[in-house]
Parts: sequence; structure tokens; C-alpha cells
Amino acid sequence: MMEKKKKKFALGIQYNGSNYHGWQRQKNILTIQEEIENALSKVANHNIKVICSGRTDAGVHSVGQVIDFTTTALRNDYSWTVGVNGYLPKNISVQWIREVPLNFSARYSAIHRSYRYLIYNHNCRTSIAFERSHHVYRKLNIKKMYKEAQSLLGEHDFSSFRASGCQSYSSWRNIKKINIFGLDNWVIIDITANSFLYHMVRNIVGSLIQVSFLKENNCIKKILEKKNRFYAGPTASAHGLYLWYIKYPESFNLPMLKSNFIF
Repeated sequence: MMEKKKKKFALGIQYNGSNYHGWQRQKNILTIQEEIENALSKVANHNIKVICSGRTDAGVHSVGQVIDFTTTALRNDYSWTVGVNGYLPKNISVQWIREVPLNFSARYSAIHRSYRYLIYNHNCRTSIAFERSHHVYRKLNIKKMYKEAQSLLGEHDFSSFRASGCQSYSSWRNIKKINIFGLDNWVIIDITANSFLYHMVRNIVGSLIQVSFLKENNCIKKILEKKNRFYAGPTASAHGLYLWYIKYPESFNLPMLKSNFIF
């Protein structure tokens, strides 16, 4: 009997992480990975395990998560997208699918990752987006935040913005781009790097918020040079963080669905 041929696919995933205990499957806890693997397994009619581009924490959302999986099932693109969505809860959805080479890895083939952080900056909180943004009631100094953030560009030891539970061997990372801008009552922070340490983005955001209210300059640079988490600001809320976009080599021909919506 001829052995069925294995194929590998990449999927683009969106999710609202408010009601989940993060991405990674855990025993007796609701996670995004478990929901996706269960839905894929039903469509494939065999057990599916997925690899993601980056694990997100409890409460963190995604616009551009990418996963990969291998299967022997013969299904069309409609089944892998609309069919899988039929088995997923409304706060998780497949956006696209591409067949990829067997050597593709959603995690290790990525060139860089982009996160977006949303701050609702108003003296009154928002009830519509309270689980999808972080509320700061004091007026933020966006120009100061942007200027301070530029000291993070390039390759550095980011120990000052690394959470104690981080399991990464090295604390060196390369931030390629950081932008901060305002839109009505929103302050939006976009950060792109080769990869991120545990809570790195949220610790950077918490520090930028704190620095916004100080008269002193070059605060972020000084925090970075300390290489000690003690000197950085508090960890910003998970609810404001979005995994925004993953960049891969063009040879894999993956969709470039960069989103411009706020949340």
C-alpha cells in the first residue's frame, strides 16, 4: 500500500486573546493553540500539531500570527480556511493558507516580528476596548516617548526589559524599527525586531509611559545601559499588545497582510 504523501502548510491566524491563558497548550486551561489544533484535526481527520511564529501571553492578541503544520489529508484551501473557522470560536480565525516546503518553520524561518501596542490616552476609560487596549488617564508626551525610544534601535543587551521568567539563552536582540504616534485619543507604539525576550515589549512600553512624565532626558538609554530589570518601568497590560506582522523570505510566497486598523 502506497504511503500517503506529507505536505506542510502555513496559516495566518487572528485572535482576541482576552479570554485565553496565552498561546501555548496547557493541561486543563483554555489556550489558543488547543483550539486551533482541535479544529484542524477535525478537518484533517487525524491529529494535528502546530508550530507558531511566536508564543503570546495570556490576554495578548494577534493580527498576524503564522503557524505551520504537516498533514497527509487532501483538502482544498476552502476546507483549511472556512472549514476550520467553522470549528473555531468567534474570537479566533484563519485568514489565509499557503502550501510551503517541508523545511519551512513558522518560528525559525521568520526574518523579523512586529508588535503593536495600543494605549487609550484619556481621563475617562473606554468600555468598548477595555480588553483590547491599555488605559493611561494622564496626558502622554508622545514626542518625548518617540525621541527616548530611538535609543533602543539596533543590537543591544535588553536585560533591563527582560522578565525574570525568560528562558532565552541570550538577552541580545536587534530592534529594527520603533515608531510612536497619536490618533485621536490613541497612542500607538509599533516595534519590529528579529525576536523578543519574555515581556520585552510590555516592559519597554511601561518604561516609555513612565518616562513620558519625567523632565529628565535620555532616560531609556540609561535604563538600557543598566542591564538590570530593576531600573525599568512596570510591565504594561497584556490587553494592549498585538502580534502584528511576521516577515518571511519572499521565496515562501506568503501573503503580506499588514493591517492598518487599530483593534
